[in-house]
Amino acid sequence: METRVTDHRDWLAAEFEKQRPQLQRVAYRMLGSVDESDDAVQETWLRLSRTDDAAIENLGGWLTTVVGRVSLDMLRARRSRREDYVGSWLPEPIVSVDGQTDPEQEALLADSVGLALLVVLETLAPVERLSFVLHDMFGVSFDEIAPIVDRSPAATRQLASRARRRVRGSGVDDAESGLAEQREVVDAFLAAARDGDFERLVAVLDPNVVFRIDTGPLGAAARPPVEGAEAVARQILARGAPLAPLARPAIVNGAAGAIVGVRGRPFAVVGFTVVGGRITQIDIVGDPDKLPQIELGD
Repeated sequence: METRVTDHRDWLAAEFEKQRPQLQRVAYRMLGSVDESDDAVQETWLRLSRTDDAAIENLGGWLTTVVGRVSLDMLRARRSRREDYVGSWLPEPIVSVDGQTDPEQEALLADSVGLALLVVLETLAPVERLSFVLHDMFGVSFDEIAPIVDRSPAATRQLASRARRRVRGSGVDDAESGLAEQREVVDAFLAAARDGDFERLVAVLDPNVVFRIDTGPLGAAARPPVEGAEAVARQILARGAPLAPLARPAIVNGAAGAIVGVRGRPFAVVGFTVVGGRITQIDIVGDPDKLPQIELGD
């Protein structure tokens, strides 16, 4: 009998591991944090291990809704703690340099979601974010989402619809899909910053560009977002020009970006959103707790 129970637990653990990449993607889109996503997935496993899985008809669907519920609870708790956060809060970036990615993060890059979209998702109410992520990104039905958000299916549909309008209104859906095209624009931006050329910077920036920086909850260098091409260009030249020579190309959440570091260690990751050949958003993550453990070399 004990052998049979052990065999079943081994089978259940193996089935869970098959679902882990999907669960990580759901949690990351909900939380924008690799560490918190791992915590949400671990909590999902604990709940499964305490459940009579014989009553679960669709294990993958059950796990997806449970990790969504866990992520929703974590998101609500985190928001209540972030009232005193200094400056902009940005998600934890997924970074690849020279084609090398942390194997544990490869699952998060599948159908990758850009930093800009995660920033928009952060502006949504938690129940809107969950409804949008589960339905629009993972195809979960509103009938399945409704009990999680304690709404009717019709009301849940409205939550997702409001979130969808916010996402579309932000323009992040219009971002250039070609990595080569993005890289050309980002390289032009970095070259202008290195040269301290104000006019060239303005030329590569969208008139309504937004510049955000996240230096952490206690970051002394934190600033509110800066908007407008000329204002952003001045900010870049005043604060970022000395750092531009230290930047090297990177893939940030599936898009052309940069990583900045000295003595082989990064101290900032820069994500760009490119629309119509111009940069519409620049997001700098300088919070040490969010930076990837990447050896940059000399």
